Amino acid sequence: MFTGLVVERGRLIGDPKPSSQGGVRLAIEHSPELGDQLKVGASLAVSGVCLTVLEEGLGPRESRVELSPETLARTTLGALREGDEVNLEPSLAVGDPLGGHWVQGHVDTTVEVLERRDLEDHRELVFTLPADQSPFLVEKGSVSLDGVSLTISTCAADRFEVALIPHTLEVTTLSRRQTGDRLNLEVDILAKYIARALDARGLTGVGT
Repeated sequence: MFTGLVVERGRLIGDPKPSSQGGVRLAIEHSPELGDQLKVGASLAVSGVCLTVLEEGLGPRESRVELSPETLARTTLGALREGDEVNLEPSLAVGDPLGGHWVQGHVDTTVEVLERRDLEDHRELVFTLPADQSPFLVEKGSVSLDGVSLTISTCAADRFEVALIPHTLEVTTLSRRQTGDRLNLEVDILAKYIARALDARGLTGVGT
């Protein structure tokens, strides 16, 4: 479980490589401080995708994770190349502050940047909204984009907007996003559970 509060940006060491287990393996460079938390078997959110650390690499600055075929099909991680940056967040520990919202690291789909508005030190991004995800997004609700917990500022049937503060632009990869880029989207898990409960009672046609 995560909160969508990115602790740092990591960087890919080399292009993704096919593994002997039918997936793709990534080697990620990060700070030694983060490496102290990432022993083999630890969970790590990589641009919003919950992955398991399989190897600690060549030292405290490197961790290696594997992408399954499902992850490759549903997320943007398969398109990463050497030198690309990713948002990193270790899993929550008991007693950690919950400053964002409940994020599972289970990406629902990818969305495209439709518009970018630069407002001095702030920025607004407009994204596509697939019809099957539209029921789970509401104005002032929570959403995770590339692992960053954000508040939806405006929401329509086919698009939504978020506003980025200077700290978010400094700490995460969202500062580099341009029109046409695709990001990993995870909707609020509470919205999905509520929709499922209402659907089971015949009160909505949303389903999951």
